[in-house]
Amino acid sequence: MADSAGLQFVSPYAFEAMQKVDVVRLAALSDPELRLLLPCLVRMALCAPADQSQSWAQDKKLILRLLSGVEAVNSIVALLSVDFHALEQDARKEQQLRHKAGGSNGESILVSQLQHGLTLEFEHSDPLRRLRLTLSELLAIMNKVADSNGEFFLKSSELFESPVYLEEVADVLCILQAELPSLLPIVDVAEALLHVRNGDWFLCLLVANVPDSFNEVCRGLIKNGERQDEESVGGRRRTEALRQLCQMNPSQALNIRAMVVEECHLPGLGVALTLDYKPDTADEAVSPLVSYVSGLLLGTNSKVRTWFSMFIRNGQQRKRESSSVLWQMRRQLLLELVAILPRSRSTHVPNDGDMEESGSGYSGLREEHVVKASALLRLYCALMGIAGLRPTDEEAEQLLQLMTSRPPATPAGVRFVSLSFCKLLAFPTLVSTPEQEQLMVMWLSWMIKEEEYFESAAGVSASFGEMLLLVAMYFHSNQLSSIIELVCSTLGMKIAIKPSSLSKMKTIFTQEIFTEQVVTAHAVRVAVTNNLSANITGFLPIHCIYQLLRSRAFTKHKVSIKDWIYRQLCETTTPIHTQLIPLIDAYINSILTPASKANPEATNQPITEQEILNVFQSSAGQGEGSRGGRQRYSITTQLLILYYILSYEENLLASTKQLALMQRKPKSYSAALMDQIPIKYLVTQAQGLQQELGGLHSALLRLLATNYPHLCLVEDWVCEEEVTGTLPLLRRMMLPSNTCRYTQSQLHQAFQKLPSSSPRLMRILEHLTLLSPGDLIPYAEALTASMALLLEPAVPRRILQTLNKLWMGLNTVMPRRLWVMTVNALQPSAKLLRQQRYTQNDLMVDPLIVLRCDQRVYRCPPLMDIVLHMLNGYLLASKAYLHCHLKETADFDRQNQTVSNLGVPGQPDTPEVTREELKNALLAAQDSAAVQILLEVCLPTTEEQQLGANTESLLRNIRGPLLGKSKQGSLGPRASGSMEDAEPEGGLLSDLREVQCLICCLLHQMFIADPNIAKLVHFQGYPQALLPLTVAGIPSIHICLDFIPELLAQPQLEKQIFGIQLLSYLCTQYALPKSLSVARLAISVMGTLLTVLTRAKRFSFFMPILPCLVSFCQAFPPLYDDVAALLVQMGQVCASDVATKARDIDPLIARLQYLKEKPQGTVAPGGGSSKLTLPQRTAEELGGADPDVQLCYCVEATFMDIITSTLHGL
Repeated sequence: MADSAGLQFVSPYAFEAMQKVDVVRLAALSDPELRLLLPCLVRMALCAPADQSQSWAQDKKLILRLLSGVEAVNSIVALLSVDFHALEQDARKEQQLRHKAGGSNGESILVSQLQHGLTLEFEHSDPLRRLRLTLSELLAIMNKVADSNGEFFLKSSELFESPVYLEEVADVLCILQAELPSLLPIVDVAEALLHVRNGDWFLCLLVANVPDSFNEVCRGLIKNGERQDEESVGGRRRTEALRQLCQMNPSQALNIRAMVVEECHLPGLGVALTLDYKPDTADEAVSPLVSYVSGLLLGTNSKVRTWFSMFIRNGQQRKRESSSVLWQMRRQLLLELVAILPRSRSTHVPNDGDMEESGSGYSGLREEHVVKASALLRLYCALMGIAGLRPTDEEAEQLLQLMTSRPPATPAGVRFVSLSFCKLLAFPTLVSTPEQEQLMVMWLSWMIKEEEYFESAAGVSASFGEMLLLVAMYFHSNQLSSIIELVCSTLGMKIAIKPSSLSKMKTIFTQEIFTEQVVTAHAVRVAVTNNLSANITGFLPIHCIYQLLRSRAFTKHKVSIKDWIYRQLCETTTPIHTQLIPLIDAYINSILTPASKANPEATNQPITEQEILNVFQSSAGQGEGSRGGRQRYSITTQLLILYYILSYEENLLASTKQLALMQRKPKSYSAALMDQIPIKYLVTQAQGLQQELGGLHSALLRLLATNYPHLCLVEDWVCEEEVTGTLPLLRRMMLPSNTCRYTQSQLHQAFQKLPSSSPRLMRILEHLTLLSPGDLIPYAEALTASMALLLEPAVPRRILQTLNKLWMGLNTVMPRRLWVMTVNALQPSAKLLRQQRYTQNDLMVDPLIVLRCDQRVYRCPPLMDIVLHMLNGYLLASKAYLHCHLKETADFDRQNQTVSNLGVPGQPDTPEVTREELKNALLAAQDSAAVQILLEVCLPTTEEQQLGANTESLLRNIRGPLLGKSKQGSLGPRASGSMEDAEPEGGLLSDLREVQCLICCLLHQMFIADPNIAKLVHFQGYPQALLPLTVAGIPSIHICLDFIPELLAQPQLEKQIFGIQLLSYLCTQYALPKSLSVARLAISVMGTLLTVLTRAKRFSFFMPILPCLVSFCQAFPPLYDDVAALLVQMGQVCASDVATKARDIDPLIARLQYLKEKPQGTVAPGGGSSKLTLPQRTAEELGGADPDVQLCYCVEATFMDIITSTLHGL
């Protein structure tokens, strides 16, 4: 708004005085300044105040005294004497008239019959007419603004343009707005003033006379403003008006700038306010302009970033104008850049001699300017990369001078060099002339030379040397996208960089500065990062080594990297650096996979076993979990080495096929080494550090589940919760520090003196339960070595249970070594005399060694629990061991088999199939043998049978007491005596019963894990006396219903008998629809066999299974008809064979028919004794009778059992 350039605006001093109503400061104003504020001061003096205090009364007197000498006050007083109510009514009528007339200016109620121009009319008019003239003109402009639909126009108004009457018009305008606020909202008036000449001056006077409306007016103008203010005249006028307002009230300038950003309107205003802003402290590190523009372009608000970027792009399309805010901003930024440039900089490129003479002082950037220089570089990167700024030749020259300057060796200096380097990569067009290219090469050479000095002097781990090395490697491997990603992450912004623009830099790097051999040789000499962790940011040597490993540069140039990786792994701490796990993976791949097929020996060397042992010697001691002395290496190092070993072994197995084709067989780590690594202890420690270890803990668990499944038992994880939970922790916290500490020798002596030392041993063991599993490790050998002593009689049960608890605690930290010690300690005394000591490998090859323990263990539940835990673990370990063994040797043996089988058709694939089948057969034999041995353990011994132990008691409550009563009166095979119904001595609380429960729990888990084991065991069969125990004690045994039909189809009668007996118990335990269908099938099979079996086989088949029919009918009453028909048919077949021998066979058949047709008639009313009494026969008569006769009598007895149990159930 150049038209108001000569007018006097309200000063910040005067506006602040008005805002605070500071009468003293108002009195100090000059007459011209005071003249601008008269409308408000006159109204203040004449209107009745709301403040009736004495102090305001005094201030009001001072204001009156101040106004008394000003001539213009009289005219303002006259303006205030008008009837504003009538004036407002006329104004509203005129608005309505204009609205009806469509906005034409034909008639006016406020002003009529203008004989002269507005200026002359205003000069000759009285105060009321002056008010009417101004109001009419203002309303006309406001109406036109409302109808313009946002299109800007400039209204030519004689009243607002005459320099003679500007002050009088301003007075009228201020009075009108103050007296008619509802008719003339100040925001609408401000918007209308933008469309007349001198509008910014009128606007400032209006706001100065109503100072509390400042924020409201500014927000309204910004909301109604354009998104790009430099694009239109209206936008520039609005920006200039708001800029004048902020110059009048500079304390609110930053708030107005925040409104601009919030609304995303008038970007030029935001920049202009920043250029006008004068901070109180001039020594700020970064200027307000740099901070503001950087915040807009690098902030998180994408809407703001796009809005301001459009401002930059649009501003460049217009020709350069000195009045443009964009060019003012660029000029200011260039001045700031030049101000911090080293004074000796120029485009002259000194020779090497000059460099040596000047040393580090040449073109040195001052330390206090480094941070500001870094901020300027990032800002120019954002302007060029995000906003699309095209630098001028002058800007490009000065930027290159700044980027190639040499800062001091401080952390900020390291950051500046990194930013400069990335800016060169992002915008290579800054280097356009050969002189500039030579300057850049010299600067890069200086970077390489000074990198080590910078790192040591600045005290930072991440220097720019690693970035140089990394970029060189990316250029050599042509990974330009990785370079772009590196540049963007260093600069902290996403920039669109074309890979083709990096061709010149690629040539310079790969041919002049860093050849691949130089890169490889330099990388291996770089020192490792001490105490590497995720807290160390930036680009480190590990990034470079990782990239070189991926590109196989070390193996290509025969450079050994093993020692560097080992040293770096030893120099790590928590939180773990994210690059460590990918580094280990790439290193393992470079060990196993050659760089090229032409040179299969081009691989890296693995870490030696001795180096691995050195890492674990402080924590592992002589074996797993022995913790002696101070740890030399951190837990992070040990976990990383453990991850390396497990991952190496897994990848070695996965690569055996490819290695066999190349006739390579890398060495696997020995089992002796693995036995000395505390795997479970380390994984337990890692579990508590999951947040700091990132993904390492989950990766270790995956490798353990694959290679060491016996260390990932579910019950172990559950047990760990009990050992490491809140309650054990509280108990350990309550343990006094001065508590008596027992030694291993004291524990050993207490064991040796059992049973007399039971109280002392109990005290020691109770004390040990308060220790953590890690602190229990020194006592492990003493606890396990004396286990056999606890098998002696009179050892208190509490000691056994406490030992079991301690063993389970130790199992969470040192399972493998603990298992070996326990197996050796529980050997029978005869073996102990021979001093046979099993190893970990022996137990994995033959897990059944665990069950070759002292027979007394089978009746000691706490120790049996330990044995079963070890057996389950070693069965899983054996599977993993055989799988690995097969994988290791299969591919190499296949090469030999292929050679030996040449010429034999159909043979090459047979050995591999046979090996897999043999492995599966061996595992199945192991599992089934373990199950059969455990089932045999469940059988009572001769002594226990004499004491009345009864394995069938579990089903007694299921079968019901009635079945027992029927047995007593029947003549069937189950009526063998009353001993079965006698309660065993001690009830169910016996060692045998507890052992049976433990075994059933393990078998349940095994059947769930592999249902084929259940099928194999039941096809093999086991004693019928165990069926009540297995069916009631193993919940998963119901899966046998799936294969019982297959079992009934076997040709061996023994298997068919066992299947029907098993089915009878399953039907009683699981009365399901599936059981009913299988029972029907069994009855059908029995009917079929009845017609085909010989006389001898018929007797041996049906005698054991007749009682099963009672169970079928008891579980499923609908089967009664089928069973009765079968029994009658069986009786008829048997009677026909002995018709000439037995006189009472025909009466027996008649009784069977009667029982089938009228079963209710056999039982007396009220549940009394049977009406149909069976003839009593002695055992001698039955034993000497014909088999068919015996079978007939058993059929009759079975009939009676069915009828009795069925009617009792009804």
